[in-house]
Amino acid sequence: MNTVHEIAARLPGPAELRTHLRALAVLDAVIGDDPQYCCYTFDADWGPGEEAALMSNGSGDDFSVLFTPAGVLIRGFDHESAMSPYGTDEGRVWPGVLDDVPAPLRPLLDEPAFYDEGIDAPHVTACIWRETADTTWHTGSAIAFPPDNESPDGAGYLFHLLADRSPEAVRSHFEDYYERPVPLDAVRHVLTGLPLTPETTAALAPPAL
Repeated sequence: MNTVHEIAARLPGPAELRTHLRALAVLDAVIGDDPQYCCYTFDADWGPGEEAALMSNGSGDDFSVLFTPAGVLIRGFDHESAMSPYGTDEGRVWPGVLDDVPAPLRPLLDEPAFYDEGIDAPHVTACIWRETADTTWHTGSAIAFPPDNESPDGAGYLFHLLADRSPEAVRSHFEDYYERPVPLDAVRHVLTGLPLTPETTAALAPPAL
């Protein structure tokens, strides 16, 4: 079973995660060359002292990674998950997913962007967090996952490029999504956090029609 527990164990520290998410946003913007179809974006001015890395695949699945002075909160939503609030009789978040989120980070879940009209719960099936003083990532400790489901909360699918941050995995994702070859050296350059060069941009940009 692949859940938030396994994903949390494979995440890097907040600084490295932030660099990686910024790189994914840069890659998506350059490879796709159309913000309308980008899955990965990065908002450096999400709120006072806050930054947000966002992913939305356009098919109802999304995640947010909020970097704040209090720590980092990762929220993911798999719309087909059996743990979706839309699949419960009460329209509530699956028991245990958010129960252990510490008080300093809980207000981040009240962001209107994480709610849909007509349901009184944030759209979330997976949550991971780390307060500023923590040395490890945390998840709900008492989640009873639905049985006979390899990825019940969608974490393995949603966060696959956060758990496997290799240039090969990132290139494979963008080649599948944009259905064209993507040069590995250019991907590796961006993932290191180096500024874009004209040569790297030209290598990644869509071919001229």
